[in-house]
Amino acid sequence: MSRSADEVKTVPLTPEVYSYLVAQAEPPSEVQAELIRRTRALGGPAEMQIPHEQGVLLTLLARLIGARRIVEIGTFTGYSTLALAEGLAPGGQVLTCDVSEEWTSIAQEAWKAAGVADRIDLRIAPALETVTALPAEPVVDLVFLDADKTGYRAYWDQLVPRVRPGGLLLADNVLYGGEAVRADAAGNGLAIREFNAHVRADDRVESVMLPIADGLTIARRMST
Repeated sequence: MSRSADEVKTVPLTPEVYSYLVAQAEPPSEVQAELIRRTRALGGPAEMQIPHEQGVLLTLLARLIGARRIVEIGTFTGYSTLALAEGLAPGGQVLTCDVSEEWTSIAQEAWKAAGVADRIDLRIAPALETVTALPAEPVVDLVFLDADKTGYRAYWDQLVPRVRPGGLLLADNVLYGGEAVRADAAGNGLAIREFNAHVRADDRVESVMLPIADGLTIARRMST
C-alpha cells in the first residue's frame, strides 16, 4: 500500500528520536526533577503524570495567550499545575480540581518549593461540582482536561461557554493508547472516541489534535 505525502512527512518516534525531541526543551528544574522522582515512586499511578516536554508546552501556551485565569481538571501530583502556574501572567491564578488529598499533598509541597503556591487554588471536590459553580461569564483564558475520561464531555460542555473568545481548551489522552481509533473501543477508549467526535463537531471552537504524549487536543474558542 502506498503512503500519502503526509504519512511520509510523519517521523516515527523511535527512542532515539524521542530522546532528541526531549533534549530540545529546557531541562526540568530541581523542583520538577524531584516531583518526577516522587511521582515515579508511587508505582503504577505514576503513568498519569504528564511528560516534561508536555509541561513545557503548557507553560508556553499559557504565556502566549497571557493567561490570567486557568482551570485544570485533574491535579494528580501537580506537575501540569506547576507548569501552568509558571506560565501565568502577573496576578493570575490556576484553579485546579481533584479528589485525592494523598496525591495533591505531594503537589502542594512541590508548588511551595517552586514559589508558585500563591498562584494556585486547589479544590478537593468532584470537578463537575466545582466547574458548574463557577460564574457563567466567559472569563477563563485556558482549560486543561486530564481527569476521568468518561467525564470529559460534561467538563467540556460546562467550560466552553466560560472560556473567553481566543482562549484555549486543552484535552489530554485523546488517543488513549491508540484505543480511540478503534470502532470497537469500549470503556475509557470509547468515551475518548466519542469526546473527540464531540469536539470535532463543536462549531464554537477550532481545534487540532497533536501526537504529543498520549495525544493532546488544542482548541481555540471562537468569537461568540
